[in-house]
Amino acid sequence: MSETGRSRLARCFRALKARNEAAFVPFLMAGDGGIEATLELALGMVEAGADILEIGVPFSDPMADGPVLQRAAERALAAGTTLPLVLDLVGRLRRHTEIPIVLFGYANPFFHFGVEPLAKAMRAAGADALLCVDVPPDEADEIRLPLAREGLPMIFLLAPTSTPERIGRVLRSAGGFVYFVSVAGVTGQKKVDPGAIADLVGHIRVQTEVPVGIGFGISSAGEVARVAGISDAVIVGSRFSALIEDAGTVRAAVPTVLALAREMKDATRRATAGGTPG
Repeated sequence: MSETGRSRLARCFRALKARNEAAFVPFLMAGDGGIEATLELALGMVEAGADILEIGVPFSDPMADGPVLQRAAERALAAGTTLPLVLDLVGRLRRHTEIPIVLFGYANPFFHFGVEPLAKAMRAAGADALLCVDVPPDEADEIRLPLAREGLPMIFLLAPTSTPERIGRVLRSAGGFVYFVSVAGVTGQKKVDPGAIADLVGHIRVQTEVPVGIGFGISSAGEVARVAGISDAVIVGSRFSALIEDAGTVRAAVPTVLALAREMKDATRRATAGGTPG
C-alpha cells in the first residue's frame, strides 16, 4: 500500500475535525457468521457512514470482553476463523474502501503468528493500526516497534482508573488514537456516563495531539451523541454483536444493524467536541 496506516488515520481525523464531527467506529467480530458475512456487513457499515472499522480477531479467552463478544468470538472460531483469514478479509475490504481499518485482539494469536510477519502482513493487506488488549505500553515494544517500521501505529487503552503515570506512558507511545474505556469492567456490561468521565477525557485530550476515542457501554444513538460531545471518536461493538445474536444470523440482522449504524453516525454530527486538540 502506498499510504501508511498512520497517515490514513491522520487524514481521517483531519477531515472529521474540519467538519466538526467525531469518528463513528463500529466493531465487528471477524468470522461471526463466516468471513463472507463479515465482509458484507463491513461494506454495509461503510455505506452507513462508518469512519473507521475496528475488526476483531477472535480468541478463545477474551478477558476484556463481556458475554456478548465472548459468544461472538466462539461463533467465529467455530466457523474456522483464523488470523490469516482476518488479514485476507482486510485485504478484500481494502479493494472497496479507503477508510482506516484497525485490528483488535489479544496477544496470543499475534505472537503465535509472529510479530515481524504480522506487521508486514498488516501493511500488505492495508490494515492501519493494531490494538492488542492485553499488552500494556511498558511491555509493548516487541510488537510496537515492528509495526512502527511498517508505518503502523499501536493503539493503547486508558480507563477512568488510569493513574497519571499510566496516562503519561500511554500518551508517549500512542499512535492512531487513544482508546478510552468509558467504564470499569468488560465490554457491554455497563452503560456509559459521559458526565462522569468528561473531566478526565478533557484532561487527556489537552495533553496530546493524538485523537481520543471512547468505547464500552455505548448502545444507542443518544449515547453516541453525548460521547461525541467529549471525544474525537465513538466506538460501538457489543450492541451490534447482540443484534446479530438476537436475529440468529448476520443476514437477518443486517437491516437492523445498518439502520442503527446510520443513526449513530448521524449522532456524531449533531454533538461534537469540536475536533482534536492541537
